[in-house]
Amino acid sequence: MGCLQALATSRWIERIESVAPGIPKLLSCTPTDLQHDLLAGFSVAAVALPVGVAYAQLAGFNPAVGLYSSILPLFAYAIFGTSRQLIIGPDAAICALVASAVTPMAAGNPDLYLSLTAALTFFAGILCIAARFLKLGGIADFLSKPILVGFLNGVAISIVLGQVGKLFGFTTSARGIVPRLVEFAIKIEQTHWPTLAVSMAMLVLLVYSPRIFPRIPSPLLALVAGAGAVWLIRLQSAGVKTVGLVPSGLPSPRFPTFPPELLPDILGEALGLALIAFSSMMLTSRGFASKNGYDVDADKEFAALGVANIASAFSQGFAVTGADSRTAMNDAAGGRTQLAGVIAATIIAVVLVFFTGPLQYVPLAALGAVLVVASLKLFDMHTLKALYRLDRREFAISIIATLGVIAVGAIKAILVAVLLAIVRFVRLVSKPRVEILGLVEGFPGLHSVERHQTARTIPGLVLFRFNAPIVFFNAPFFKREALAAAEAAGPGLKWFVIDMIPITLIDSTGLYAAQDVIQSLAAQGVVFATAGRQTERDVWVKERHPSVPRPEFRTFPTLRAALKAYLRESRPQAANETCVAS
Repeated sequence: MGCLQALATSRWIERIESVAPGIPKLLSCTPTDLQHDLLAGFSVAAVALPVGVAYAQLAGFNPAVGLYSSILPLFAYAIFGTSRQLIIGPDAAICALVASAVTPMAAGNPDLYLSLTAALTFFAGILCIAARFLKLGGIADFLSKPILVGFLNGVAISIVLGQVGKLFGFTTSARGIVPRLVEFAIKIEQTHWPTLAVSMAMLVLLVYSPRIFPRIPSPLLALVAGAGAVWLIRLQSAGVKTVGLVPSGLPSPRFPTFPPELLPDILGEALGLALIAFSSMMLTSRGFASKNGYDVDADKEFAALGVANIASAFSQGFAVTGADSRTAMNDAAGGRTQLAGVIAATIIAVVLVFFTGPLQYVPLAALGAVLVVASLKLFDMHTLKALYRLDRREFAISIIATLGVIAVGAIKAILVAVLLAIVRFVRLVSKPRVEILGLVEGFPGLHSVERHQTARTIPGLVLFRFNAPIVFFNAPFFKREALAAAEAAGPGLKWFVIDMIPITLIDSTGLYAAQDVIQSLAAQGVVFATAGRQTERDVWVKERHPSVPRPEFRTFPTLRAALKAYLRESRPQAANETCVAS
């Protein structure tokens, strides 16, 4: 009876874990885990509070909205997420995306701006959940390293340009890098010197405080110092602008409303937002999962992100994703389970209810300084230089993503960059590298004749390597290159051997193309043979495509075996060459 009960309990746990993987982990939290998670939760909250306020300003909201976005989403992820360290919350790149997407649709209407933001967040969450059921977790891999680097570099530049006005004490309204620079040059005479002094002091504090006070989050220190300076020196009377009164209390649940005619635009922007948010989150969650020796489930992470964004939308917040700085703080403070996020969210909620008063003294210049420093950390010049050295095409894609973010907006730019990457991928696979193999003195095995000047081929034999699967969009190229290689070998060609190792898949179109090659060679009296993947290919042909007539050809386990058979059968007098081949 006890075994049956244990089995039933185990099955229930598995069912719960398949939907809400965080619940079993929270229930299995030990006293030692709790001790570590308490410290980590306080540390995360210390970073999340100033960052949430700053990112709300970046997205064009009251500071309280940034804190709203840091409460329910953390609870949601703790239940549905699979990462033990990941912290969900506002992010500089996502806030910039939200602002660039919603501003044109809102047309200056602040109420519509707020409702459209909630609707955008809600539909991004719905799309994430739909992607989970369609098992599209691998879609994040389409955002390659060059695209993500270019995207984040563009966002970093946009954020810095957008905060210049706050640092110098005047308002800016231009969009795009050149218009913003022109506007800044025109308005530089309007600089408010007390505000600029606060900005410079905050920037110095943000840069050097981690060295002096490594255990205190620098954004929190900057906001506390800025608010203290305003309160003590009465900087408001000198014209230094502050955050102002922040409404206290928790947000009331609200369903997003929006004009129905804007639904197509919202869905289009939500699709790009969901893709970027998920890709950013997976980079962070995979990184810390690898560091701590466990795996995350990409499909379940998609669902967790979706639920977190829906929770944010219902609590009057905006879009959220994995927050790398807060996740790093959680990991550094020893956070072991999702309970650290729950504790951080609880602390933020307590601050919203009881301690919003001091936030009114935080100078906008301090928030601008926090955003500038955060955005500069986003800019990755090191990887950009590495891409330039490794692959100029990948470097170009990264630059296009950066310029696109600045010129046409983040979501449109990233979708264009993804399209370029997919087109390049299809081009690479549709026309892969084709190699003729030969012997190189002093090197064992067979090598590309093109890459080795001293390589020599064997008369009457072509060893052909096609470095890709043979499928519908490259089958004609395979056929053309194979026949061209046979023709280039001349009338003395006796055997044509294809290396099957790089060919991981052959679809029906590929099989028909291969059959055409075999028949063309057979008409010339040439033997067609394959080397490697003999068992895998035979099973594939038999089980997957019984209707496709199987062409006649010879098979060998390795290229070396094929070469030895050719030398043995066609040139017995040169049997000693088998020694060279081996």
